[in-house]
Amino acid sequence: MDVRELKVDGSWEVTPTQFGDERGVFFEWFKDSTFAAAMGHPLNLAQANCSVSAAGVLRGIHFADVPPGQAKYVTCTRGAVLDVVVDIRCGSPTFGIWDSVLLDDVDRRAIYLPEGLGHAFLSLEDNSTVVYLCSSGYEPGREHGINPLDPEVGIDWPTTSRSGSTLELVLSEKDTAAPSLLWRQDFCRNTTRCGSGSMLAADDLRKAVSR
Repeated sequence: MDVRELKVDGSWEVTPTQFGDERGVFFEWFKDSTFAAAMGHPLNLAQANCSVSAAGVLRGIHFADVPPGQAKYVTCTRGAVLDVVVDIRCGSPTFGIWDSVLLDDVDRRAIYLPEGLGHAFLSLEDNSTVVYLCSSGYEPGREHGINPLDPEVGIDWPTTSRSGSTLELVLSEKDTAAPSLLWRQDFCRNTTRCGSGSMLAADDLRKAVSR
């Protein structure tokens, strides 16, 4: 397994070692001891998710309240997606920075995102299948989003599919209506001024999103 640190602090690209012959391919896409040795800490698993997306489907930018947050280890088992990590952590030196990794069924890379980061991906092929391991379970009241097309983030999304055809983006109503990164910046400034602790900050965030 080879690892490469991404521009967003704490996030990594993981490339597995594949063993192939006339029968096909075998590889370990996640192994606890190998992960811990490379990252310096284990990944505590609480939930495993799978999504199947048509070409052009854009999901994200999603993130969960910290604490506890939700670390993710993501790979694509079929098709191809451009997977993006965005730093929306208050006080982070790389706040607002994003980086991307092509996840597909050829190189079979994975991406690791620690707690507190935003996550999004664009499907580049019909039936692209994304599988991700999560450090905490899904809690709707603690989940939030930023618009993946927000110019303040400025993600350079592909305009063509894996086959070269033009992509027409498909977003959920929730992701389309998600706020800008500027909203997150305001939240971080207010949290810093209050300085009263994470419970108040998280409660204010939930109230702001619900309005």
